[in-house]
Amino acid sequence: MIMVEIRPFSGIHYDEEKIGSMEKVITQPYDKIPLELQDKYYGKSEYNFCRLILPKEEERYKAAEERLHKWLKEKVLVSDEKPCVYVYYQEFEVLGKSYTRKGFISAVKLHPFEEGVVLPHEQTHKGPKIDRLNMLSATEKNLEPGFMLYSDPENTTIGIFDEASKDEAEFEVEDEYGVKSQVWRIESPSKIKKIQEVLKDQQVVIADGHHRYETAVTYRDQIREKMEWDEDSAFNYRMTYMVPVEDPGLVVLPGHRLLLEHEFTEEHLQSIEEYFVISDVEDVDEFLSDNDDTTAFVVYDGKKYIGLRLKGRSSIEKFFPDDYSEDYKSLDVVVLRDVIFEGIMKTGKLDIDETISYERWAEDALDKVKKRDATVAFLVNATRPEQVLKTAKNGERMPEKSTDFYPKVNSGFVIMDIGKKQKLL
Repeated sequence: MIMVEIRPFSGIHYDEEKIGSMEKVITQPYDKIPLELQDKYYGKSEYNFCRLILPKEEERYKAAEERLHKWLKEKVLVSDEKPCVYVYYQEFEVLGKSYTRKGFISAVKLHPFEEGVVLPHEQTHKGPKIDRLNMLSATEKNLEPGFMLYSDPENTTIGIFDEASKDEAEFEVEDEYGVKSQVWRIESPSKIKKIQEVLKDQQVVIADGHHRYETAVTYRDQIREKMEWDEDSAFNYRMTYMVPVEDPGLVVLPGHRLLLEHEFTEEHLQSIEEYFVISDVEDVDEFLSDNDDTTAFVVYDGKKYIGLRLKGRSSIEKFFPDDYSEDYKSLDVVVLRDVIFEGIMKTGKLDIDETISYERWAEDALDKVKKRDATVAFLVNATRPEQVLKTAKNGERMPEKSTDFYPKVNSGFVIMDIGKKQKLL
C-alpha cells in the first residue's frame, strides 16, 4: 500500500539584511487578505510578500513572476544551501487561553485523493482553483504551504522540534493578530530520517487548503504530460506545514451556522423536543462548554436563546443513511445538518452565502441575526482534531466549514522551488 512520503528541500527565503525586518514582509494567506489589508501590506515594504501572492496589477501572474525573478536576482530572496525541514511554532491566545502550535514544513508527495494517501476531511464548495493554477504555472514555486495533520502518539517529532527550538530562531515575527511565529531549520539527515520514520506508514489529512492541494495535483499532471520526469522531480511534491493531531496547541474553532432564508418556527421547536432536551439559556458560552461531551446547540432567532441537548443517539438513527459510520453520526455538525436542518426544518441542501453562512465568533453570529442579515443562528461546539482524523480515515467528508484551524499559517517565511529541472534528494 502506498503511504505518505516527505522530503527535505532547500527553501527560498528573505535575506533579512536586505529587507530590514521580517515583520515588514510576512502576511496572512492570500485568501485572507481583503483590500484594506492588501493596501496595508503594500505600504509596509516594497518587498512585502503580498506583492507575490496577491499582486494589485491587472496582469497579476506576470507581475508575480517578474517580481520573483527580480528579487532572486537582487538576492532579496536567497536559497538555503542544504535541504532542510523547517520547524514552525505559532504562539497565540484565543478564547482566553494561551497556546503554542508545533509543526514542521517539508515537501510532501502529491497523491490524488482516490489513492487514499492524502485524505480530505471536509466537503468543499467549488473554489477558485484556476487562479492558483495560473500562479503556479507563472512562478513555478510553492509560495505558500498547505496544512496537514498526522499522528504521533509517542510525541517523537515534537521532541525533535523542541530540541531544535532551544536554539535562536532563524525568523521570529508577530503578526497583526498578535500571533508570534518562530522558524528553525533542521538539516541533520538523522533527525530528518526520524521524522520520516514516524510518518512513513501513515495516511495524512488535509487540515486547510483542499482546493490548493487539488490544484497542485492538476499542475503536476499537466507538467508530466509535457516532459520526461522521475520521482525526484520537485513538482511531484507540495510544500506543506504538518502538525501532529496530538499537539495541545492544535486549536479548532467552531463554525457557527446562520440560516439566511429559512425561519425557525414554534412547530420546528415542538418537533425538535422529541429528540432534544430544550432549555432557556442565559449564558451561551457556559451552556456549550457544559455540554461539550454530548451533542448540543444554542438557537437564537432574534428573540431568545434556546438550548438543545440530545436525549439519546438511538432516537435519531432514522435520519441517517445506512452507510454513515458511528464516528460520522456522532459529529455535531452532521446531527445539525441531517436531523434539524434537513430532517425537521426541511431546508433541503443549503448553499453557502445563499441560504447558509458561517461565523467563527459567536458574537458575530448573534449580531447577524440581530441586524436581520440572517433569520436564525445555531451555535455549535468545535469539532475535535481527533474527530477530523477519524472521519477522513473512514473515507467520509464532514459538512462544509466543520473546522476552523486557528490561527492561519503565515505566508512569506519559506518558498519551495518546483521548477521543471528541480530535484529533491
